[in-house]
Amino acid sequence: MQPVGIGIIGCGNISAAYLKAAKSFPVLAIKALADRDQAAAQKRSEEFGIPAVSVAALLADPEIEIVLNLTIPGAHVKVGLEILKAGKHAYSEKPLGIDFADATRLVEEAGKRRLRLGSAPDTFLGGAHQAAREFVDEGNLGSPVGGTAFFMCPGHERWHPNPDFYYQRGGGPMLDMGPYYITDLVNILGPVARVAAMAPQPRRARTITSEPKKGQTIDVEVPTHVVGMLEFHSGAVASITMSFDVAAHKHLPLEIYGTEGSLIVPDPNHFGGEVKFLKKGGEWTDVPVARPYADGNYRSIGLADMAAAIRQDRPHRASGDLALHVLEVMEAIGKAAETRRTIDITTRPERPQPLAQSAGLDRLA
Repeated sequence: MQPVGIGIIGCGNISAAYLKAAKSFPVLAIKALADRDQAAAQKRSEEFGIPAVSVAALLADPEIEIVLNLTIPGAHVKVGLEILKAGKHAYSEKPLGIDFADATRLVEEAGKRRLRLGSAPDTFLGGAHQAAREFVDEGNLGSPVGGTAFFMCPGHERWHPNPDFYYQRGGGPMLDMGPYYITDLVNILGPVARVAAMAPQPRRARTITSEPKKGQTIDVEVPTHVVGMLEFHSGAVASITMSFDVAAHKHLPLEIYGTEGSLIVPDPNHFGGEVKFLKKGGEWTDVPVARPYADGNYRSIGLADMAAAIRQDRPHRASGDLALHVLEVMEAIGKAAETRRTIDITTRPERPQPLAQSAGLDRLA
């Protein structure tokens, strides 16, 4: 398969993970790096041996077909539109945007220009999550009943070098971590039909304990403990809790329930992990995970799948439509908490196709 030229805009904390994982996918040929902070681009250039150029030069490079947008969430739509208007396919770090109506412009622009739009998270393509989906699709749980999703921690100011944006508009635990959990739930149960929620904001300010800003205070502009209820078109109802206000807990990240049993799905922030099943009246047993991409960090697989899909003329899985749906669900959770009413979801994407069991690191189908 002929490699696809890739350019990256945004050379911050997450870019190293993408650059390391991209080496696993020969379909990705990374041509150039850019950042509004030239020093950040130069640092990654020296680390990975990829040229650092200006944003304008990257967007004008004819060898680049897809631009990976790793800017901060508040810039995702603005930069995404620049990429599309330059005639390039766009793939964004999560979330697709911080405003549903704004992000809808990305989907519309891509459609108008007949360009691809993709977005993280792509962890649902990991071997463990694909195995869990296959297990559910085979009917082992019976009819879907519900599920639970939990991410709870004390806050990112403990470790992130620049944690301010996590507490500003466009931040918060739902927009930060919710995409992993909701995307995986949609992968397994299908699209969401409506939501309800509550979302307190226990603290108005946070003190940074990580370097280099240790001791500085962050004003908190968003809810930091969010509890939602998701009703799926499949009939299942799941609860989701995303929090930056919990010292510790013992909840598992993701569980799926059916009329015939229960399934433990591993952390959707990772590609692998144990999948366990309890048949009604029985005991927990391991579900075999024989699918690829379960033994490491493949945080470029969605981009690689989109690149392969361009060459194979087929739909890609981590699509703009899927990401827009997840963003609408997250925004609706916030609105439901504010208005104390249920919110209907207007988007209804197709579930992404399962990743072929035989898919290898040199080929995605």
